[in-house]
Amino acid sequence: DGYFHQRVSECLYSSKDLQGIEFIDSYVFNKVEDIRFNSTVGKYVGYTEHGVKNAEAWNSDAGILAQERGQLERYCKGNAAIDYSA
Repeated sequence: DGYFHQRVSECLYSSKDLQGIEFIDSYVFNKVEDIRFNSTVGKYVGYTEHGVKNAEAWNSDAGILAQERGQLERYCKGNAAIDYSA
């Protein structure tokens, strides 16, 4: 009786030298991942029909891509010391 929408942003660390950090930004609707931005890939990838359409639109917008690509520096690398200390 309703809809479930979730956005999950996470940093994956493979080493402490900050070179192996990966930023993932996922959009989930009704427990199915529709679309994901992966900093290693550098663009959005759609996993459903709706996600593919959004990925095409968002990947064609340089401003949206620049904002997501910047999250690796701002969000992941900026918080690495906190994450490593935990």
